[in-house]
Amino acid sequence: MRFDEYRGYDAVGLADLVTRGEVHPAELFRLAADRCAEVDPAINATSLLMEQNGKELAEREPAGPFGGVPFLIKDLNQDYAGYPTSAGTGPLRSIRAAANSTVVQRWLDAGLVIFGKTTTPEFGSKAITETRTFGATRNPWDPTRTPGGSSGGSAAAVAAGIVPMAGASDGGGSIRIPAACTGLFGLKPGRGLVTSGPLVGDPLFGAASEGVLSRSVRDTAAMLDILSVPDPGAPYRVSRPDRPYRDAVTEPPRRLRIGFTARSPLGTEVSADAVRAVTDAATLLESLGHTVESADPGIDGRRMAVDFMTVWTAQSAARLAQACRVTHSSPTDFDVDTQVLAAVGRAVAAPALMQAHARWNDYTRALADFHNTHDLLLTPTLAEPPLHIGRNRTPAPARTVLPPLLRAGAGRIIARTAYYRGLVTANLAAVPFTQLANITGRPAMNVPTYWTPGGLPLGVQFVGPLGSEYLLLQLAAEIETARPWFDRHPPEPARN
Repeated sequence: MRFDEYRGYDAVGLADLVTRGEVHPAELFRLAADRCAEVDPAINATSLLMEQNGKELAEREPAGPFGGVPFLIKDLNQDYAGYPTSAGTGPLRSIRAAANSTVVQRWLDAGLVIFGKTTTPEFGSKAITETRTFGATRNPWDPTRTPGGSSGGSAAAVAAGIVPMAGASDGGGSIRIPAACTGLFGLKPGRGLVTSGPLVGDPLFGAASEGVLSRSVRDTAAMLDILSVPDPGAPYRVSRPDRPYRDAVTEPPRRLRIGFTARSPLGTEVSADAVRAVTDAATLLESLGHTVESADPGIDGRRMAVDFMTVWTAQSAARLAQACRVTHSSPTDFDVDTQVLAAVGRAVAAPALMQAHARWNDYTRALADFHNTHDLLLTPTLAEPPLHIGRNRTPAPARTVLPPLLRAGAGRIIARTAYYRGLVTANLAAVPFTQLANITGRPAMNVPTYWTPGGLPLGVQFVGPLGSEYLLLQLAAEIETARPWFDRHPPEPARN
């Protein structure tokens, strides 16, 4: 098999070739590993290569629905026994996981050939993938731009053709944002549908979900059947539809009533490209027979952003403290932005944290009221095309001044400064639409319907009510048929 033939199949298609004996997993692994060696120096998609592991898996008798298909997992919360999960940091690279996380075990049981981990920002805390440990991960569509975050490495690897699908996770948009940046399909499952066990029960108060990034809707649908099997140790059990999710791609959705908005919930600017992406999607949906109208849930987005960041910074403080304990490191061994978020989080009083989290219920109820009259909410996924590398980098003077201030306990003061407000705005202004689905625990997806005149991907987001994953996959498959994206590839990276 040649590389162009390999990239012509999605993961379901490759697994079918293996089952029919038309290709051996070892051949697929070699194609994936060679492609990684060819393009990864230009895009920096992987943080850890596990080639010997991949070679051994590829030599086994293929079994499972994805038997023999090459796969990469995200270097955050997706533990593989015997290998470190760095979470985008330097210190955690020295700690090897004692056991597989549940999603990784399910991927192995499904027959996937895991041969590496993909880059992520430190602790998944940014919508870009740039760290002092691993450097900047670059977008295959334009290497001067980001593939998004925090699953940026997975997105870059799939878009560049290393693997047809890769592990991802989403705590504030981290599946949907990279999917939008790189022209991929990305579904964030609803709260509790996919387990985060065994070490984590309800991450980020249930806002975070495990999943994948893929080039085809059927790959994500088939994977959701595997990942959504109930976990007896999970905090709660979520009902699944009577039919497999994979069936959704062959069953057109009913005619839907969809409300759309391109207004940023933060009141910040939304680019003309992002607005066109939504209006273009609305026109396409109307041509498919759906009713589309201007509408939004009427939520105070600024208040919601503060409440989201209050919880996020508290988690950042806890994660940094834990990392320092297990690695015997100092906070200064981590990115300055991580130190700032953690310092602000340490300054959050327990009552303030609980009050912020309690208000998540207000946003959940408001979105539920919206879904009483509209089947889905349509928004841009990004407020502008993928950001240029370094745009959100902390200036060098600040990187020098901040650490001693943080060591002196200035977190509470920093939280009230224009610098910190600017840091929050810089992180959320380009991606203000995705956090709502995390806070409310609703499923949401990025569908790659639009490319800018300059050739950059810019997807749109659909947010559904509880339990609407099947409906979202139905609609995505309908859009995929009407406006195919699978054969759209980024330009080949420049050779040195």
